[in-house]
Amino acid sequence: MLNFYGKQFTSRLLVGTALYPSPAIMQSAIRASGAEIVTVSVRREAAGGKAGDAFWSLIRELGVTVLPNTAGCRTVREAVTTAKLARELFGTSWIKLEVIADNDTLQPDVVGLVEAADILTKDGFEVFPYCTEDLSVAMRLVDVGCKVVMPWAAPIGSAKGIISPDALKLLRDRLLEIALVVDAGIGAPSHAARALELGYDAVLLNTAIAKAADPVAMARAFRQGVEAGRAAFEAGLMEARDFASPSTPVVGTPFWHAAS
Repeated sequence: MLNFYGKQFTSRLLVGTALYPSPAIMQSAIRASGAEIVTVSVRREAAGGKAGDAFWSLIRELGVTVLPNTAGCRTVREAVTTAKLARELFGTSWIKLEVIADNDTLQPDVVGLVEAADILTKDGFEVFPYCTEDLSVAMRLVDVGCKVVMPWAAPIGSAKGIISPDALKLLRDRLLEIALVVDAGIGAPSHAARALELGYDAVLLNTAIAKAADPVAMARAFRQGVEAGRAAFEAGLMEARDFASPSTPVVGTPFWHAAS
C-alpha cells in the first residue's frame, strides 16, 4: 500500500487535472488511470464562478483525494500565501509545494522551496515538495519535516523521461523511510514503469495523459505501466552485467558425437 502522511492508497499513479480537451474527458481519463489522488491548481479553483464550480463538482464526483498545488508561484511569500488559501478552499493540510526559479525550464528554486517548506510544516501543513533530483536538497526538505519528496524526472512537460537515473537511485537508497514520488518529465508508460522499478513509491504526471491523442487510453496505459514497474521491483530485478551470460549453460552438460 502507498502511504502518505498516514493515509493509505492502492494506486501508485497520481494525475493532474489540467490541459484536457474537455472536462468530461478529464473525468474519464482519471477514472481509467485508477488514480486515487489528483492535483488541482489553487489559482484555478480560486478563480471561482460557474466554471470553477462545475470543475469542482466533477472532481467531487470522482471520489478522489485532492492534492492542491502552488503551481506558478515564484517566491516564498507567494507560495506560502497560496498554500494557506488552498487550506481554506479544500479543507486539507496537504499541499504540493512548488516555488519556480526559471521560466524556461520551470526548475524549482530549491533554496526558496526549503524555506517555504519549513514555514508550512511549522504551520501544520503536510508538504509534498516538487524539487530536483539533488540529494542535498532532498535531505534538507526531510530535515524541515517533509515526509514525502517529489523529485523531477525531467523538466515539466518535456516528456524526456528519467534523465538522471543514478541520481534518483541515490535518493531512493539514502532516503529509505521517506515516500518518494517522481514528478514531472514523464512522457511514456515505460518512463513511469522505470521509476517504479527504481523503487519509487509513485509517479505524478499530467501532460503525457492530457495531451495524448486518446487521453483515456493513455491513462489506462500508464496505470498498467505503474503496476508493472512496481511488480518488477517487488519481484527483484536482475542486475545489469558487463558481460554475456548464456541462458543455457554449456559447462557440465553432456556432449554427443556422431560415430566415425
